[in-house]
Amino acid sequence: MSVFAKKKKYIISVFSIVVLALVLCTAAVPSGKAYAASGESIGVVDLMYLINNHPDTPKANEALQAEIEQAGKDFEVKAAGLGDKEKQELNLQRVKQVEQKRVELLKPIAEKVNMAIKQVVEAKGWAIVINKGMVAYGGVDITSEVFRIITGK
Repeated sequence: MSVFAKKKKYIISVFSIVVLALVLCTAAVPSGKAYAASGESIGVVDLMYLINNHPDTPKANEALQAEIEQAGKDFEVKAAGLGDKEKQELNLQRVKQVEQKRVELLKPIAEKVNMAIKQVVEAKGWAIVINKGMVAYGGVDITSEVFRIITGK
């Protein structure tokens, strides 16, 4: 297994983590007044489910896979005859390139998920929604409501 193939596997495995970070970083939370008026209701949402099942995700995954494969081919061609240090530097460039493409592909999906979450939260008059994976107990799961908005079903 080539160095790039190992990196490819790693990159794919962190796909969900990057998306989750994007969603959490861009989440819009209404003002403190909205929170006080809401009766302190807290929603929980399964971000990974929403992103992985978003209608645009399969197309993004295909584009990312194509980018990974092309980067691997480019690496193999350019790495021929290079020393170990140069190969590592070249591989790092390829990993960064693939990561940049992943962010580019996932940002619109994360924004759509965030907008759907915001719609549900505003309709309920809530101020706080937490990722379901971070909640041990409590909260109202709004994943299905958000999913209906995303898919139109």
